[in-house]
Amino acid sequence: MFNAKVYITLKKSIADPQGNAMKEALLAMKYDGVKDVRMGKLIEIKLENKNAAEAEKRVRDMCETLLANTVIEDYTYDILEVGP
Repeated sequence: MFNAKVYITLKKSIADPQGNAMKEALLAMKYDGVKDVRMGKLIEIKLENKNAAEAEKRVRDMCETLLANTVIEDYTYDILEVGP
């Protein structure tokens, strides 16, 4: 069994209005020194796979075909093997 965490963020070249709004709110609340905020998504997936290489391939395929819009989003993931 594997646990995957997929992190999806807008590409640096894409404006992030949510991040900008959060930055302005933080500054308004006197959290000085906040230079940039980028918002994203975290997706957790439990997988039943035989090995780590198979789990990684499945997660990458999921990201490329459904989880991330690769035109405007980047993704990274972590995969951890857990007990049965």
